[in-house]
Amino acid sequence: MTSAAAFTASVVLQAHGVRLEPLGMEHEAGLRAAAADGELWNLRITSVPRPEDTAAYIAHALEMQARGERLPWAVVDATSGSVLGCTSYHDILPAVRRLEIGWTWYARSVQRSHVNTAAKLLLMQHAFDTLGCQVVGWRTDHLNTASQRAIERLGAHKDGVLRGHALRRDGSVRDTVMYSLLAAEWPPVRARLLERLQQPSSPGPTGQRTMPC
Repeated sequence: MTSAAAFTASVVLQAHGVRLEPLGMEHEAGLRAAAADGELWNLRITSVPRPEDTAAYIAHALEMQARGERLPWAVVDATSGSVLGCTSYHDILPAVRRLEIGWTWYARSVQRSHVNTAAKLLLMQHAFDTLGCQVVGWRTDHLNTASQRAIERLGAHKDGVLRGHALRRDGSVRDTVMYSLLAAEWPPVRARLLERLQQPSSPGPTGQRTMPC
């Protein structure tokens, strides 16, 4: 059985033109640039840091990792090395073989491209096939309908809504929509994601492939 320590052990994951690198201070400038692509910190339903807060954002992620609470990655274009965004495992529960995928955001120019599909496939493959997870979960703000659609396109099951669950950055209280995928449901989901990545697609404004919905 995979050890509990493996759930927060840094690892590089790469396929389909996307590389997930263990997040570190060396990614600060790249994350600043990715967030500036669309001024994402102005969106109240995401956790994107302001440019001046990027170093603290990374430091906080690494502190959580040291406590066994999170495993953060920078999402990188495997060809150019450009940082496209970031993502993490969190709410990691090795005893019940469960974790969640979140703290995910991408530069506006690669949103709705193949990047999210490729990154999620890598994360789920590592969770189910390497770590032996029984459940992978997601959570999102009930106002973030784009995130909900993206999670549902992965094949996740909507478990319900936690009302009055958490504070947004602006101090307002959000409801949280919860999703999950079981290990038994993973094989057909993997097959669909691989098929989607193999489908012809048109190039986006920065050369990234635009995925069919």
